[in-house]
Amino acid sequence: MSDHIFVYGTLMRGFDHPMSKLLASGADFLGDASCRGRLYMIAHYPGLLHSAAEDDIVHGDLFRMRDPDKLLAVLDDYESIGPEHEQPTLYLREMLPVTLEDGSLVQAWTYIYNLPVSETKRIRSGRFLAP
Repeated sequence: MSDHIFVYGTLMRGFDHPMSKLLASGADFLGDASCRGRLYMIAHYPGLLHSAAEDDIVHGDLFRMRDPDKLLAVLDDYESIGPEHEQPTLYLREMLPVTLEDGSLVQAWTYIYNLPVSETKRIRSGRFLAP
């Protein structure tokens, strides 16, 4: 299991949210990073969808979790993942290639939005904090 996690929304550094604080306290920030995908505004939070287009990039933060099993269990519950949550779940946790600013590639967990979206809600910049 990877100990890396890529976050692109309310779990990023700078958010005054209990879950972003939990992540920051249980993981080490490795740097700004990006992955291929399309970002959509779902409500007050974003959702990442897969994309094959090279210019579809989502920006976020890469962390190394100190206790991945424990931290992912809490984050999965926050993201409504698992059989105890209404199906289909809002998100799926998947492993994706993530690129750091220095060009190095890391396999990291991230949360992929799992429901239909409207193209009009797309965040074309790929940056949740600067839609």
